[in-house]
Amino acid sequence: MSRSDRRRWRSAHTVADLGELMALWLEGDLRSWPGYMPRCGPDEETTHLIPSLAALNRAGFLTTASQPGEAGTGHDGLWWEQHAAVEGLVSDRMLYYRLLDAAKAAGLDVAVDDAQTGTHDPGIIATTVDGEPFTEFGARLSYRDMRTIWPVIREPAFISLATAVRMAIVAPEPGIEGERLWPVLDFVTGLRQHDTDNPWNSPAPSETARER
Repeated sequence: MSRSDRRRWRSAHTVADLGELMALWLEGDLRSWPGYMPRCGPDEETTHLIPSLAALNRAGFLTTASQPGEAGTGHDGLWWEQHAAVEGLVSDRMLYYRLLDAAKAAGLDVAVDDAQTGTHDPGIIATTVDGEPFTEFGARLSYRDMRTIWPVIREPAFISLATAVRMAIVAPEPGIEGERLWPVLDFVTGLRQHDTDNPWNSPAPSETARER
C-alpha cells in the first residue's frame, strides 16, 4: 500500500469514515484497502456493482466482500452457480434494521453476527461448483481474523469495527435472477428514489418502537 493510501486509512475513526474510504477505493480514487491485494482495484466481475456498493458504503454499511449472480460452465469445465451477495459491517442501528427489513421483505437470505443482541447466524453458501459448496458469506470472524484484515487502521477505527454488526445478504436464487438483490439495496441507500411501489422510500421505524 502506498504511503498516501496508508495515511488516508489511518485517518479513519469510525465505520462511516471507513465506508467513505471504501467507496473511494471502489471508484478508483484510492488504490488500496487494507484487506485486499495492494494497488489492486475491484474485480472486473463487480464493475457494474460499483454504484450500488459505493452507495452502501456511504450510507454506513462498510462492504468487505461482494459478488454478482452468475451461472454457467467455468474454465475448469465444471458447473458454477454464484448467488449475488454482499457482506460487511454496520454500526448504525437504524440502517441495520432498514437493511434487514428490506432483505426479508424481498425474500433474501441474511446472516447476522451481533454481539449486542446475541445473534450469531451461520454463514450462507453463496457459490457452488458442481453442487458442492465453494464460497460462504457471513462466516464469523475471530478477533485475530479482524486484525489480519485491518492491519493499518488505528485503534478507534478498529474498535468501531469490532463492535459493529457483521451482516451478509445473499440472493436465494443463483445466476442473473439473483441480481434483484442490488435494486433492493439501492432503495435502502437512496440510490434509487423514484419507484412509488417500493416500500423502502418510507421512513424506517424507530428502534424504540421495534422493541415494544
